[in-house]
Amino acid sequence: MKLMTLNIWGGHVREPLLKFIESHQETDIFCFQEVYHRAEKKISTEDRFVSLNIFSDLQALLPHHQAFFKPVVGNIYGIGMFIKKDITVLDQGEINIYENPLYPGLGPTHSRNLQWVQCQTKSQIYSIINVHGLWNGHGKTDAPERIVQSQKIKAFMETIKTPKILCGDFNLRPDTQSLKMLEHGMENLIQTFNVKSTRTSLYSKDEQYADYILISPEVTTHRFEVLKDEVSDHCPLILEFTI
Repeated sequence: MKLMTLNIWGGHVREPLLKFIESHQETDIFCFQEVYHRAEKKISTEDRFVSLNIFSDLQALLPHHQAFFKPVVGNIYGIGMFIKKDITVLDQGEINIYENPLYPGLGPTHSRNLQWVQCQTKSQIYSIINVHGLWNGHGKTDAPERIVQSQKIKAFMETIKTPKILCGDFNLRPDTQSLKMLEHGMENLIQTFNVKSTRTSLYSKDEQYADYILISPEVTTHRFEVLKDEVSDHCPLILEFTI
């Protein structure tokens, strides 16, 4: 099985991104963050292009995948997963992990959710969890709301009795307590493989970490790689695994 997680940056690098995904359509499971779907305008306050219907564009590129979109701003912006149709999706859903009732409708300080699917391949049942952690405007260090967010993610993961993979853009430094909480009982592949950065040259700030894949002990890693393709300011992360 092959999984990819990628923050697609709102489809800012549109054509290279679409060509990249098309060239990797053999991937069994895609987990995407910063996804627009049938939006009339962007939520970003930055002066950069976004692709307002990138989810539908990805659907067209991936006709052999089931598509699941979970919005966090209106019905237009959030996270999404694409899962090959030969994989049985037994159940799927989302939970809130951070609530910002004062969100003005623009910018990255919006509420956050966690997307999950329970899959079956042959006789193996396993769960995939896709997360885009909160941005508070003050870097990627610990903060009270990030501790609570990790508590919510951890509590949800403890309800899952199958092998599991937790992935996405956590917006956390590797040395945070918020991340250590999620590592309990899980293997952090960024740490295992001594990854030095999950950002591409399109990212202008100093912080080099944001994206992670964590696996439970039942998951066997056959390949883990941080790709250097310049299709976002985040690197695509690839995991080939068996249960």
